[in-house]
Amino acid sequence: MLHDRARIHVEAGAGGDGCSSFRREAHVPRGGPDGGDGGRGGDVVLVCDDSLRDLQGFTRKAHHSARRGGNGEGSQRHGADGPVLQIRVPPGTQAHGEESDLTGRHWELLRNGQRAVIAHGGSGGRGNKQFATATRQAPRFAERGLPGEEGWLELRLKLLADVGLVGLPNAGKSSLLARLTRAAPKVASYPFTTLEPILGVLESDERQLIIADIPGLIEGASEGAGLGHEFLAHIERTRLLVHVLDLAPELSGDESADAVANHATIEQELAAHDPRLAGLPRVLALSKADLVLPEMVEEAIALWSERLGPDVPVIATSSATGQGFQELAGELLRLVPAAATVPAGAGVEDGSPASDAVTPEPGGELAEHMVYRPAAKDGFSVEQTGPGIFAVRGKGVERLLQRFDVENEEAMSYVEARLRRLGVIQALEARGFQPGDDIEIAGMLLELDPSE
Repeated sequence: MLHDRARIHVEAGAGGDGCSSFRREAHVPRGGPDGGDGGRGGDVVLVCDDSLRDLQGFTRKAHHSARRGGNGEGSQRHGADGPVLQIRVPPGTQAHGEESDLTGRHWELLRNGQRAVIAHGGSGGRGNKQFATATRQAPRFAERGLPGEEGWLELRLKLLADVGLVGLPNAGKSSLLARLTRAAPKVASYPFTTLEPILGVLESDERQLIIADIPGLIEGASEGAGLGHEFLAHIERTRLLVHVLDLAPELSGDESADAVANHATIEQELAAHDPRLAGLPRVLALSKADLVLPEMVEEAIALWSERLGPDVPVIATSSATGQGFQELAGELLRLVPAAATVPAGAGVEDGSPASDAVTPEPGGELAEHMVYRPAAKDGFSVEQTGPGIFAVRGKGVERLLQRFDVENEEAMSYVEARLRRLGVIQALEARGFQPGDDIEIAGMLLELDPSE
């Protein structure tokens, strides 16, 4: 079974805590603070691996967590950075952040070796050595490491195939794929035999083509009818479509079938799903030619060639006798460009304000350099939530409180000074804050004296 969707939870590593330490060594007076910084938490990275074909591995493991950074130590020893957690995905994988820190972020990996940082590790805390100043020569506090980014991620796979086989159920697509390639799809005489896309490889002396057999489409497939809504996405990456049309539908059990109407139905559903598909090169394969008389085959080829024009080759095929398959293979190799190109606008992208993801150049090829975007400046808001209780909201302010031990008076004195520099104290006073009132930040109640 092809697993083309998965939902996973990723969590980057937290940063290591800074160390509060003092140098105590014989014959070294006034050794002073020497606490080292904590290491950065490990990032979570998606890596495109062309040895993978679907997302089956994520059905067994949905939670992926990177390791945290090491804590700082005395003698100014820096904690080790957490190792990067690499998650391998097949080419054609799209990742969509669903909640928490990943909300609104999107990535797409198309080529082997592409990488996308989907969750950044938390920064490590500073040791007390970093807080030593001329007036605070022996700080007895250090920073804590920040947690890493985390959230749920939806993975969707769109197969990367050169050629897509489309047509109504039981049109002969699976038989055609089995004859053209070494694939072994299930072949039977009833509709909807194929329930999932199947890939095969057409080999020639010079190169290979990947061919995808898409489950049968019916009228309304682009709106969710039948199996088409689930699998139409898999032909979005193809560069050529082979429309397989039953040459003798009445002999296949559908006496009311009209070849012209059947052809129009599929073409309409493709265009309704994605207008780009309507412009892809086409080959019309008239299947089951062994079931009708030779003169009827020639007549059908002439009629369809006149209807579709000279740009669409029309080939009669028979999976039973092998008729037309050499000609069909030659047309596919001729019409599909030898060098694969990444569609314009496709590539690794990150919807976050600050991104280190690779972005595509206007020509369509992926850039080989990193693009950095400035992060928005963190703001804050102040509101009175009750008598004598004021709440301060803001990512930067909340992150500041996460850094320090609220039970450490020296650390809280430093926090209060930082809040004053950020303008938080002034904003509280403007809202009517009085000495003795409580301040709630990041779920913690603080008592600050603005007169100090």
